[in-house]
Amino acid sequence: MKLKLFVAAIAAFLLGLSLNAQGIYDFKVKDMEGKEVSLSDYQGKVLLIVNTATKCGFTPQYEELQALYEKYKDKGLVILDFPCNQFGGQAPGDIASIHEFCTSKYNTTFPQFDKVDVNGDDQSPLFAFLKSKQAFKGFGNGQQAKFMDEMLKKQDPDYASKPDIKWNFTKFLVDSKGEVVARFEPTVSMNFVSTVVSSKLY
Repeated sequence: MKLKLFVAAIAAFLLGLSLNAQGIYDFKVKDMEGKEVSLSDYQGKVLLIVNTATKCGFTPQYEELQALYEKYKDKGLVILDFPCNQFGGQAPGDIASIHEFCTSKYNTTFPQFDKVDVNGDDQSPLFAFLKSKQAFKGFGNGQQAKFMDEMLKKQDPDYASKPDIKWNFTKFLVDSKGEVVARFEPTVSMNFVSTVVSSKLY
């Protein structure tokens, strides 16, 4: 048991070193057709990277994300959408059906990628990197924040001390220099997200 713990600790340490040595543009992700896309394609852009779901209470944020994209895409903003089924099984179906839902219901036009895990053994290396740069800092105030806090405490009393992504529609903001400068929980007002995003645009 001690040997297993030691090996796990070494693996975590090496992963940390690897992530710290990398930059956002070193990562490759899969598009909806399974083809690799290098994030270096977005070098110089401001990126809002989001893990999404189609059957979540936060799903209507797609409409606000699309409005944000339309407002600022010509000023350098790109929203990168990564569906994830890890939270309540709220992103069922394959990527084609998810894309059809998003484009028909919310008229989304920003890039959407293949489904990913954002936590656990099979987590996307990109999201492991994002979490290493911006840890969870709480859900903020308000009824939604209180609800999320109480729900997750029932599952794990120590959830807040861990960097894991907590739910759908967590957003990471990457500035035009490739620095991960902010993390927004799904309970954060999209008006606030918009304000911070606009401050990073050229």
